[in-house]
Amino acid sequence: MSIALIALGVLAVLVLFAGAKTVPQGYNYTVERFGRYTRTLKPGLNLIVPFVDAIGRKMNMMEQVLDVPHQEVITRDNASVTANGVTFYQILDAAAAAYEVDKLENGILNLTMTNIRSVMGSMDLDELLSHRDEINTRVLRVVDTAVSPWGLKITRIEIKDIDPPKDLVESMGRQMKAEREKRALILEAEGKRQAAILSAEGAKQAQVLEAEGRREAAFRDAEARERSAEAEAKATEVVSNAISAGSVQAINYFVANNYIKALEALAKSPNQKILMLPVEAASVIGALGGIAEIARETFGGDKPSTPRGGTGRPPSTRDS
Repeated sequence: MSIALIALGVLAVLVLFAGAKTVPQGYNYTVERFGRYTRTLKPGLNLIVPFVDAIGRKMNMMEQVLDVPHQEVITRDNASVTANGVTFYQILDAAAAAYEVDKLENGILNLTMTNIRSVMGSMDLDELLSHRDEINTRVLRVVDTAVSPWGLKITRIEIKDIDPPKDLVESMGRQMKAEREKRALILEAEGKRQAAILSAEGAKQAQVLEAEGRREAAFRDAEARERSAEAEAKATEVVSNAISAGSVQAINYFVANNYIKALEALAKSPNQKILMLPVEAASVIGALGGIAEIARETFGGDKPSTPRGGTGRPPSTRDS
């Protein structure tokens, strides 16, 4: 009896261990009953029916990385390049990933390589080298749609390397050098053109300012001549009034003043070396005497001894 109880106890423990399943974090287990899928076990402690249910597939639910090997691609302009990449994917439905496709990673890899060749083959070489993000986006969209029935999510597809042939790389280097030289010549020509424009603008502005200066100077000269003419007219008017009043000294002052100015102009002439005076020195002295008479009359001094009707000139002492 005791042996039977011990056997039953051992059997109960074995059944308990057979029915208790622990699933680690990041994994899902599928349960099969007589070979048919029934349910999915989540992380933690789970119980199944011993000897009836069995663990089918252990699926990794974490994001996984799959390397895409090098493959040769012919571009639209018949250039041959070699490209490789990397694919990031995650299982969302363990049952679909386990039973909808055989060799899951192989299927993802073949879909990725096929679509990389298709997308890159529809582009020119220049587009291929400069639009890598566009390639990644297009391949990701197509592959993610294709694997969605398998319970997968393609999170990222990245093209790692695009390797053109060596001779093509050398040709591209020469082309880039020629393009840069062309840009340099264009920039230099543009700089010369801009400098010429600025120089012409500066010359134009200088001419405008010079013309404005000449106009202002002419205006000032005209104004000065006008003021001088007004002063001359005022002086002539004063002398005319004095003459009309019978002042012979005013006439003498007017004549002597113009006479002295004429002598000064003759003396300052650069072409005149010898000054000939075909006039009497006493005439000038007499004219100066007339000026003295005007001053005495103006400031109330003694009256001149010469009669008003006289000439105001001393006797001539010129030799015959």
